[in-house]
Amino acid sequence: MKTIAIVYHSGFGHTEVIAKSVAEGAKTESSTSQLIKIHQDGNITENEWQQLNDADAIIFGAPTYMGAASGPFKIFQDATSKPWFQHLWKDKIAGGFTNSGSMSGNKVNTLLQFVTLAMQHGMIWAGPGMFAGKNKEAHIPDPEVANRLGGYIGAMAQSENDSPENTPPAGDIAFAKAYGERIAEVTIKFNA
Repeated sequence: MKTIAIVYHSGFGHTEVIAKSVAEGAKTESSTSQLIKIHQDGNITENEWQQLNDADAIIFGAPTYMGAASGPFKIFQDATSKPWFQHLWKDKIAGGFTNSGSMSGNKVNTLLQFVTLAMQHGMIWAGPGMFAGKNKEAHIPDPEVANRLGGYIGAMAQSENDSPENTPPAGDIAFAKAYGERIAEVTIKFNA
């Protein structure tokens, strides 16, 4: 049984909706998932650090604030130097997801921040492996269609200024679940 850890920060709950969908997708007959929520001070528990060290894959998640991952995620990211010194995450599968209030919000920059973190650790990045989704008649992004924002590096979501019960839309949630499935698939194949 392969373990996929999803370590994420969520400021207002919208990114947590995406994290839970990724975790749901990552649960298969041959894999399990663990959610690890980064606290507002950027910390996680010692037990959660051990879960990351023991995992076969790690998926990073954070909202995009001011064109980059949130401050608490950055504090966590800097603290990963401890496993970095020991190469504890080397050759683990990696992935990432982000959410912001605007359609772009420079989400790609946040995903590239996650890619750089993974490369620093010697991890192996897995993208979604999915084409961008569109409303076929109108040729525009449709909130009900998975990957409406065209995320090829990782999963992207967009949330309105409303409660997490109402947003992000169904298509972004479906994309997050499909991305979790993809990470599980890659992890299982890589570790076969």
